[in-house]
Amino acid sequence: MSNIEELRRLQDIESKSLYGAGINEKAVRYSFEVLRRHIRPGRILELGPAEGIMTDQLVLLEQPMTVVDGGKGFCDAIKARHPQVDVVNSLFEEYRSGPAFQTIVMGHVLEHVENPVEILELARNWLTPQGRILAAVPNARSLHRQAATIMGLLPHESALNEADRHHGHRRVYNPESFRAEFTQAGLGIELCGGYWLKPLANAQLESWFSAEMIDAFMVLGERYPDIAGEIYLVATR
Repeated sequence: MSNIEELRRLQDIESKSLYGAGINEKAVRYSFEVLRRHIRPGRILELGPAEGIMTDQLVLLEQPMTVVDGGKGFCDAIKARHPQVDVVNSLFEEYRSGPAFQTIVMGHVLEHVENPVEILELARNWLTPQGRILAAVPNARSLHRQAATIMGLLPHESALNEADRHHGHRRVYNPESFRAEFTQAGLGIELCGGYWLKPLANAQLESWFSAEMIDAFMVLGERYPDIAGEIYLVATR
């Protein structure tokens, strides 16, 4: 796909984005609480901030920060809220980094891009020698996907469902395929984990679960990472 076609694709995704809606927002906020444990002082790069829910949390760490997103509307909104942040409207493949970053955050990025290993190789070169990449993606082995497969709603756990297609996902990772791409990109894997034990689809959870129940299931996902709704990884050069 050409860069022009990819930008058009991103504009379409941006126009109907739901990452900042309902339970998705809670998941992003919890993701920050998990990832922040691995953030050291120093420059931060966030790739693909979308509505900027993660960005709103990262700026509270008061570190020099850059965000890169292909959606102009997303970038404009983040710059208006956080003028101190260096906001770059660009495809990741076209971004040219200045000083190296101590932390690179990729929340729900790799399932979107055409060539994840290429993006990881680029990000590896943007890190300081002691820097880390913190990445999170949906988990194909999530409890709700396994149930959907058993019920015949999905042909297999890694198949794209309606929500995946809406978000513009190109793939759904399981823990093994997630780790494999980091290894292929020459990165070391320091830690793998999960969060958000997700038994049902978002609409069902939003209708039937209380806020306290949702919070509890976010925590339970850390206890059972292999079947959590989302998985994360801490990688080094």
